[in-house]
Amino acid sequence: MQYIPSESRYDNTKYNRCGRSGLKLPPISLGFWYNFGGYDSFENCRAMVHRAFDLGITHFDLANNYGPPYGSAEENFGKIFKQDLKPYRDELVISTKAGWDMWPGPYGDFGSRKYLIASLDQSLKRMGLDYVDIFYHHRPDPETPLEETMGALDHIARSGKALYVGISQYKPEETKQAAQILRSMGTPLLIHQPKYNMFERWIEEGLLDVLKEEGVGSIVFSPLAQGLLTDKYLKDIPSDSRAGKEYIRFFNKSNVTEEKLAKIRKLNDLAKERNQSLAQMALAWVLRQPAVTTALIGTSKVSQIENAIGALQNLEFSEAELKKIDTILS
Repeated sequence: MQYIPSESRYDNTKYNRCGRSGLKLPPISLGFWYNFGGYDSFENCRAMVHRAFDLGITHFDLANNYGPPYGSAEENFGKIFKQDLKPYRDELVISTKAGWDMWPGPYGDFGSRKYLIASLDQSLKRMGLDYVDIFYHHRPDPETPLEETMGALDHIARSGKALYVGISQYKPEETKQAAQILRSMGTPLLIHQPKYNMFERWIEEGLLDVLKEEGVGSIVFSPLAQGLLTDKYLKDIPSDSRAGKEYIRFFNKSNVTEEKLAKIRKLNDLAKERNQSLAQMALAWVLRQPAVTTALIGTSKVSQIENAIGALQNLEFSEAELKKIDTILS
């Protein structure tokens, strides 16, 4: 069946300007880190992309090694794009990244010019695209000179293979240096993608100030702490959750501690007082920061996307609510 997007997809979304650029992003963006790979139902992936676009989510975020297996999220997105989204390419912001391990040998990891340029060429082929809107260096490289990595991003932008460039997981001083190097080359740093949620608040210790000073936007990943800040783990660990899947990197049952669960239950009570789900309150909480352009969600079902969009109905917090959240988290 041919996919036809909802005609009302732009009616209820206020798009946020990304730093000092001309690009606007939706307050909620859809990430392909997990649940869009080769081990997942393609039709479910397709349904989630359709529903996201119908609800005004125009930004889809990928990386070379998303899956699993590596590359499969881009391949699946490429199939969905070809089948359903190609007529709407100019309404989409599609991003990908390179910086983590992707292929064997010394040229498939970190931040060399060789790796970044080759990886993007591979990503474009997997997705069936001529260009991406944003290309990121996915993590700092302690061995490659920052000038080389930023020079590769500058080259990629000038080649037309990416319209904008970004970085991810860079600390404040690294971010400042990256922005200044790119500016000297004539290619502004558009966006930073750091991890940020109620349990991980390191960006409040300098990075948000740097982003404001440099005019850089931000898209925060793991705003729901890999699902911890939802009602998913209030009772037990579901087998279809991230913590319940053995092949998930960076998150497993050991992350779901009794200490965190006690805090989650108290946060859930506060969310109910705000007439929100816990996930909605957690998304609103990260979006309270003026320097946060958009929150990047990962989902495994359509209903989670619909729930996330519901967060936009109440983005305001009282001082008492913010203080209560801090007390619970302390």
